[in-house]
Amino acid sequence: MKQLESRVKRSSNGRRLRPLTLIVVALVAGTTVLAGCTSGSDKATGASSTKKGSSSAQGSGGTGSSGSATTTAPTAASVSFVPANGTTKVRLDNTIKVTASQGTLSTVSVTAKQGGAVTGSLSADKRTWTSTGPLAAGATYQVSAQAQGQDGKTATTSSSFSTLTPKGRVSAYIQPGDGWNVGVGMPVVVNFSRSVATKNRPAVEKALKVTTASNVEGSWRWFTSQQVQWRPKAFWPGNTKVHVAANLNGVEVASGVWGQTHNRTSDFAVGDSVISTVNVSGHSLTMRKNGKVVRTIPVTTGKASMATRNGIKVIMSRETNHRMVSSTIGINKGDPGYYDLMTHYAMRLTYSGEFLHAAPWSTGAQGRANVSHGCTGMSMTDAKWLFNHSKVGDVVIYRNSTRKLEWGNGYTAWNMSYSGWKN
Repeated sequence: MKQLESRVKRSSNGRRLRPLTLIVVALVAGTTVLAGCTSGSDKATGASSTKKGSSSAQGSGGTGSSGSATTTAPTAASVSFVPANGTTKVRLDNTIKVTASQGTLSTVSVTAKQGGAVTGSLSADKRTWTSTGPLAAGATYQVSAQAQGQDGKTATTSSSFSTLTPKGRVSAYIQPGDGWNVGVGMPVVVNFSRSVATKNRPAVEKALKVTTASNVEGSWRWFTSQQVQWRPKAFWPGNTKVHVAANLNGVEVASGVWGQTHNRTSDFAVGDSVISTVNVSGHSLTMRKNGKVVRTIPVTTGKASMATRNGIKVIMSRETNHRMVSSTIGINKGDPGYYDLMTHYAMRLTYSGEFLHAAPWSTGAQGRANVSHGCTGMSMTDAKWLFNHSKVGDVVIYRNSTRKLEWGNGYTAWNMSYSGWKN
């Protein structure tokens, strides 16, 4: 600076001015270079400072508009229905579902003039309602759901649908009937008014319930398309109370054929264990009650040409008087061996016509020889005693015969292992 001052002074004294001009240019050039390397003054670097400030705000989450939080407004509840609104020909076993999104359900009602109200349950989170009962046929249902949204407001949404009309209906008939007292070998027999399709049988079985206080194990098996039987794993425990329900309402048993709306039930009792054993070759019947021998009776069974069948049989019916005509077993009037008799104290064991009954005409052979047409005959006195001490469902086991009992010829459930029965 001292040099500059001296030079300036010299210039003011009229001396050479050129060096001063060069110095001034040099200073200006130095200032320009300096401006390009630093932030300098606000005026010189305003645009550059603004960019850096904006970039810093974005990177550090500053208070600029690009870093501010977005606020979402609370939403109203949205409700959906299954079946959807306006659906027709809905199956009777369909489940109704009402679902709330962005909210929770308060109440749901499903009603129809033709079928009344449908019951259901609400999930723990109150977002889904599911029906628990079958639907009525040919009915129009109105579904109403009240839901509260995240906005705190409650609104009601409605929907409607209609169900199909069956091509046919089927009824179930249960044996043993209500109030019966039966033996330990009695199966539960359910007969249907129409055939049950093979593919529909699992659903039908699911609708049939057998309940006991002691939870007796058992299983169903189909004998025909119109009959299914349930038997315990072993003979019933004596003195057991049993409840049977056939809840076919809402169950399709064949294509377009559905169960009747009226469900069937039966409450019966299993009495004392009474099991009789017939020794065909020994011509005797031995009765055991609750495991103890009560009486041994001399009998006659079928002759060689009409042998009594071997196997485990169950008393199917009891009749004080029963007319027996040989034409039912193929011996017609005029044929050798034809008969038409009124028998007493008759208890049926097979569909083919084997009975326990009084046979006063064969007392000489009873205990000694087999001379009947297949029935088990005994004296009038013994037949009456046996009749009075027996009931439907009691077990009669035949041994030492050369003729096998056909499957399904009577209540033959006990002639199969339990594992085979279940399969």
